[in-house]
Amino acid sequence: MVTYTYGSEEGEDEQSSNPIRLKEINYVQISKYRTKTMKSLDGEVLIPSQIAKNSGIRTNHISKVLSELKAHELVECINPEVRKGRLYRLTEKGKTVSKNINTD
Repeated sequence: MVTYTYGSEEGEDEQSSNPIRLKEINYVQISKYRTKTMKSLDGEVLIPSQIAKNSGIRTNHISKVLSELKAHELVECINPEVRKGRLYRLTEKGKTVSKNINTD
């Protein structure tokens, strides 16, 4: 069973008061790689090799996952001008999704 928590006030419709959509949470949760990458980045600024080490995922897979998460505006690269040592972090939307994904 998946539980979603929202910071809405009592009496508000939780889905309409939250800027993220359940589809973004589901998008992350249907992939173990996306889930692990999001959890690895939670509160961190990391390079892909660190993400790979923390999550137990091969570096070549991390690159693809980061591209997918960037396309959904869940992750951002904070120094895109460099070719090696790019730093990634969760966006505000990504932080909200990360808090709501179930890792069980």
